[in-house]
Amino acid sequence: MKTIEDLDVAGKRVFVRADLNVPLDGSTITDDGRIRAVAPTIAKLVERGAKVVVASHLGRPKGEPDPQYSLAPAAVRLGEILGKDVAFATDTVGESAGAAVAALADGGVVLLENLRFNAGETSKDDAERAAFAEQLAALADLYVGDGFGAVHRKHASVFDLPALLPHAAGDLIATEVGVLKKLTDEVARPYVVVLGGAKVSDKLGVIDNLLKKADRILIGGGMAYTFLAAKGHEVGISLLQKDQIPTVLEYLAEAEKRGVEFVLPVDVLVSAEFPDLKTKAPANPTVVASDAIPADQEGLDIGPATRELYAAKLADAGTVFWNGPMGVFEHPDYANGTKAVAQALLDSDAFTVVGGGDSAAAVRILGFDENAFGHISTGGGASLEYLEGKTLPGLAALEG
Repeated sequence: MKTIEDLDVAGKRVFVRADLNVPLDGSTITDDGRIRAVAPTIAKLVERGAKVVVASHLGRPKGEPDPQYSLAPAAVRLGEILGKDVAFATDTVGESAGAAVAALADGGVVLLENLRFNAGETSKDDAERAAFAEQLAALADLYVGDGFGAVHRKHASVFDLPALLPHAAGDLIATEVGVLKKLTDEVARPYVVVLGGAKVSDKLGVIDNLLKKADRILIGGGMAYTFLAAKGHEVGISLLQKDQIPTVLEYLAEAEKRGVEFVLPVDVLVSAEFPDLKTKAPANPTVVASDAIPADQEGLDIGPATRELYAAKLADAGTVFWNGPMGVFEHPDYANGTKAVAQALLDSDAFTVVGGGDSAAAVRILGFDENAFGHISTGGGASLEYLEGKTLPGLAALEG
C-alpha cells in the first residue's frame, strides 16, 4: 500500500477521503476526535503545496441534502485545527464544489458538503456508484484515502474512486492498519479483549475470530445481559437478544474448549427507568448480583465488584483491545464501569487499543488523556471487521 510520501502532490488537486463523521448537538461538535485525527495528513499535504479537496460523510441522510447533516461545522473546526481558512462547498459535485476547487491556490483546502447527500455514494448499484465516482474524480488529480472509519463500506468515494486516480493511504489509515496488525500478528500476551456496547449481534463475528487468538474476553454493556440470560439468569427488562442465546452458548462452550477465559459481570447497577441523558438528573441505581436482577429492573452498568474483577483481569495483560462501553456512560451514575476499564488500561503495562466508536468518545468525554493509551482508533466498525478477518473494501482499493 502506497503512502502519501510516494505521491508528487505539489500543485496537484488531492482528493482526501476523510472521516469527519462527528457527533453534533445542533451545529455544535461535541467530540472533534475524528477531525483532529485526519488533520496531520491534510497539514502535510498543505505543506507540500497540494490543493486539498476534503470529502466525508456525516450521519445517514437518505441520499439527498438534509441540513441537520451538513458538514459546515466540521469545516470551521478543521480550519481552527489547521490554523488556516478552509473553504466550504455547499454541494459535492455541483457548481459550488466546482468553483471552490477551481479557486484553490497551492496549499489551499476546501471541504465538500456531505457525500451522502448524493444517492450514488452509498448505492448498491455498481453503475450508479461508479457514475458518482467519475464526478468526484473530475475534481482531483490524486486520491488519498484517510477515512478509516469508512473503509469497511463499499461506497463510491471509498471503493470506486481510488481506481480512477493515482492513490495512496494517508497517515491515519497507515497507522490504524499497523496497530491492527499488532492485534493479529505476534501479539504480546496475555491478550485480553474487552467487549461492551448495546447488541451482542454486533460483536458475534469478532468474538468468533478472537476466540482463536485471545487469552481472556471480558463482557460488559447491554450485550452482557444476553450472555447472562444464556447462563439461565433473570435479566429483568435489560437489553436482551433472545435469538442470539444459542450462538452465545456455542461461544461459551468454544471458549471453555480452547481454554479462553470468558468473564461476565458478577454484579450490575439496575433501575426501573432509563436515565435522563439530557438533564443528567440523579438516577439512584441499585447494585444487585448479576444472577439476582429483579424482573422489573434494567441493568445499566457493571457493578463495583465487577469493576474490581475486570481491573484485576487487565492488570497483567500484554495486549488489550477494548470496544464498547460498560454501561450508559453518558450519565454520571452509570459511567463508573467504563471509567474503571479505561483506568485499568492506563494502569497496565499493556499495549492498549481503544477500538473506536463509543469507546473512543467515552475516553474523551470522561476526561482521560488520549495520548496515555497505545492507540485510539477512529473506526469502531472498521476495527471490528478487520479483527473478524474480513476484507475491507476501502483497504483493498488502496492496495490495488
